Amino acid sequence: MTFQYNLLRPILISLQFFTLSIFMIGCGQGRGFALPAGEIAAGETAFTKFNCNTCHSTAKVSFKGMDENVHIPLGGTVTTLKSYGELVTSVINPSHRIDNTYEQAKGIDGTSKMQIFNEVMTVQELVDIVTYLQSEYEIETPSEFYYPY
Repeated sequence: MTFQYNLLRPILISLQFFTLSIFMIGCGQGRGFALPAGEIAAGETAFTKFNCNTCHSTAKVSFKGMDENVHIPLGGTVTTLKSYGELVTSVINPSHRIDNTYEQAKGIDGTSKMQIFNEVMTVQELVDIVTYLQSEYEIETPSEFYYPY
């Protein structure tokens, strides 16, 4: 039985990869969607303009909130970089996904406590903030013995 499985294993893996590839091609999410370029300095300005530092801090912008329990630092050294799309989504739809390590960021109903600025923030300000935030992250390659699971 083991002998037959060893022969079939490469075929099964290839079939799974092919199926996944077809699915990924069919999704088309984000296809044809592109925002204008952003500026880091303008993003830092917008970050403070919208008082993001009431709950967040970066290496360049200090936390100015009253309650240290809601402080969520952004940026720093990470092993996986947040994508542009993830950062945009985090700003325009903060309840989309909240990391479980930040329970203090959730309200009683489980949604984000973060204020939504969709009615007052321009697209350029959004793009600048995301460009600024991306510049605050530094990717660190895990060691060869890194096992995430």
